[in-house]
Amino acid sequence: MSGQERAEGAARIRVVIADDEPMVRAGVRAVLATDPGIEIVAEAGDGRAAVDLVLRHRPDVVVLDIRMPGTDGITAAAEIRRAGAAAGIVMLTTFGEDDYILRALGGGANGFLIKSGEPEELIAGVRAVADGAAYLSPKVAARVVAHLAAGGAGGSADRRTAARDQVAALTPRERDVLALVAAGLSNGQIARRIGVVEGTVKAHVSSVLARLGVANRAAAAVLAHEAGLTVGGTCAGGPRD
Repeated sequence: MSGQERAEGAARIRVVIADDEPMVRAGVRAVLATDPGIEIVAEAGDGRAAVDLVLRHRPDVVVLDIRMPGTDGITAAAEIRRAGAAAGIVMLTTFGEDDYILRALGGGANGFLIKSGEPEELIAGVRAVADGAAYLSPKVAARVVAHLAAGGAGGSADRRTAARDQVAALTPRERDVLALVAAGLSNGQIARRIGVVEGTVKAHVSSVLARLGVANRAAAAVLAHEAGLTVGGTCAGGPRD
């Protein structure tokens, strides 16, 4: 059996797309349609319609333009979360929307992608979020870290030092888990990577979020990027403890 046949035989990832630009929606639809394991169940031109469609169709993932007229993606994401929908939320953004991204991090978004990014990133992001992971396009992570550094008191050096100090307070295992979260791995993937059961990874992730004082995996991933944490547990500029 081919990889495509296996994907078609398995449950598909059901996706709702929301963007106020029809050409962007068509592009997202076309890219996702190349993956036989993904199904587009509905499309919306604004955030209000997106919320309604998510509650009606109960998709696995909703792809939201971060900035739309009327109800924007951030407001829509917050309403989806308040309504108790289990859909993972992927935000589409452009350069220059760093403040929006920071707001979305606190609003329950699971993934962030640049509209001008590679098509493969869109598929990878949707699949990662559907699997319960956080996904930050490398360009998004770099922009957010740069924006935080530029706006933070004391400048980028102090922010990097503060982030490294937060990460250094974690146990070695927690740092390993955080690095893998920042790399976009789900709990199941992390469990296989480090040789433990998935429940143990879930407990580690919960502990990491609590000790870092962040609300979700995406925010933890940003902090890991800011600290220069890489898979393997090393922060740029300092050894692993």
